[in-house]
Amino acid sequence: MEKEKDKKPDQKSDKTEEDNSNKKEFSPEEKIKDLEDKLARAYAEMENQRRRFEKEKEDAFEYGGFSFAREALNLIDNLERSKVSLESDNDLKDTEALKKILEHINIINKDMVSILKKNNIEPIKSINEKLNPNIHQAMMEIEDNNKEVGTIVQEIQKGFMMKDRLLRPSLVGVSTKSKKTDEQAKKDQENKEKKDKN
Repeated sequence: MEKEKDKKPDQKSDKTEEDNSNKKEFSPEEKIKDLEDKLARAYAEMENQRRRFEKEKEDAFEYGGFSFAREALNLIDNLERSKVSLESDNDLKDTEALKKILEHINIINKDMVSILKKNNIEPIKSINEKLNPNIHQAMMEIEDNNKEVGTIVQEIQKGFMMKDRLLRPSLVGVSTKSKKTDEQAKKDQENKEKKDKN
């Protein structure tokens, strides 16, 4: 038992001697360089955090109302739906009451769009534009041989941008070539060739 106790303290003292021998003694110049390096890193990290904070603050100021603006677009949609519903009501068609109601709905709609514009929220131009998947969402294809393929010919729901950010994409219908006309064109060409042979 005594021998074991004696060995343990000797082992510990050997380890501390090894640890001390492994530790390098830095000169004052090396210590200063190490501290300067640590200080430069800390300063760079503080500067990065300051920039991140400034960017977050700027974004919060610029786009703070983003969620609210997206929700407000539902009001414009509901006004449009109300207008369509009233216009298609057989009892109200061609009445003075309908004309007045539609007039008021148009005034409210224009006021809302004006308020959005003052807050840098602009509607996306869609009709007769080429489909841009970054701001448009194609919901259907519509046969139209007068338009280039991929041209927007119908707007189902108006999209909006808030400055340079997409608030909501435009839901659109895009043109496609009619398959029937291609087949008809082939038949016409064949008929023409037959006539030319005769």
